[in-house]
Amino acid sequence: MSSARSAASTAPALLLFADSAHNADQLYFGRVHVPDAFISFALGGKKYAVVNALEFARVKRDSDFDVVLPLEPYADAAFGKYSHLGRLSPAETIAVIAAEFRVRHFRVPEDFPASLYARLTQLHGLRLDPANGPFFPEREIKTAREAAALREGNRAAALGIAAAERALRAATVRAGKLFLDGRPLTSERLKTAIEIACLEAGAFSLDTIAAGGDQACDPHEAGHGPLRAGELIVVDVFPRVQKTGYHGDMTRTFLKGRASDARRALVAAVREAQLAALKAIRAGVNGQVVHGAVNTVFAARGYETKRTAKGATGFFHGTGHGLGLAVHEAPRVSTVDYVLKKGSVVTVEPGLYYPGLGGCRIEDVVQVTATRPKMLSDFHYEWEIE
Repeated sequence: MSSARSAASTAPALLLFADSAHNADQLYFGRVHVPDAFISFALGGKKYAVVNALEFARVKRDSDFDVVLPLEPYADAAFGKYSHLGRLSPAETIAVIAAEFRVRHFRVPEDFPASLYARLTQLHGLRLDPANGPFFPEREIKTAREAAALREGNRAAALGIAAAERALRAATVRAGKLFLDGRPLTSERLKTAIEIACLEAGAFSLDTIAAGGDQACDPHEAGHGPLRAGELIVVDVFPRVQKTGYHGDMTRTFLKGRASDARRALVAAVREAQLAALKAIRAGVNGQVVHGAVNTVFAARGYETKRTAKGATGFFHGTGHGLGLAVHEAPRVSTVDYVLKKGSVVTVEPGLYYPGLGGCRIEDVVQVTATRPKMLSDFHYEWEIE
């Protein structure tokens, strides 16, 4: 190991221990895909990563870290110093690193591993302050490069939705059920078509939603079993682009056959509500105002929201959420008191859900500006497929 590189500072250093394949903060910090948890920290205006030999050359070459250090010397020193503890953990390696850099105080994310927190504070006497909110608040404001990455995520989502639409157009109706290539068209088959299209576009689509009928009245029900003619089918696709880690998130609602007047009215109300929300979005506006615009449309059209012992009906979720390296991140567009900032990216996804009638959700992604929001998603709104 090298000698100590920095004197203790009054401000806490930043410390993370996570993989960047699933942890958005770690990916944002280093901009490199590492599938296993690793140590990273920020100190004196520099970003450090401590990785094993398997990852060292690639992280040194491809990441945004200013300094990449080999894990093995620190792990060996931890073994020599703390072998009396019996079972060692990454906490001991972190303690060795902290001692070398003369750091006793770190700020850590809210999701920092509890076992590491306990060991570092109780066994090694470090002070760890969990962040009160986002670890990197700057993640909320997207650069032009990030907006382009999100547009690419939504391009993949649109290709997935288009694959679902093609399958529904090619389907035939027998005894009220949909068939494709002589076999029942199920939610599972529709999701497979969506996920293949996203994969071919360079993105992974996991937990895809293709839910019909009353299943669609549960907004996070993925859908299962045969799809039926005349029923609303909610298709929600939120792929992650393999190259960048940024997501898309789009929803369209389809119906194969002829829709009833009640279902046409439902879809029209959701689209009107989405347009009202889009009209209200701009920098400096509270997300509550945008959410209120949606509720005003639904109330004017007579769609009530009720909560019962069997569940909720009507519009019972937020109008939108932030999108980036995570599918759900700051900000929120809902009942939460939160003023929208220029450059933030949010989904706009009102919906209505009534068992017996069905569910409808329409979702797009926009970047907040000083005036009208900038669309980062693009797919048509034709939904009735005869």
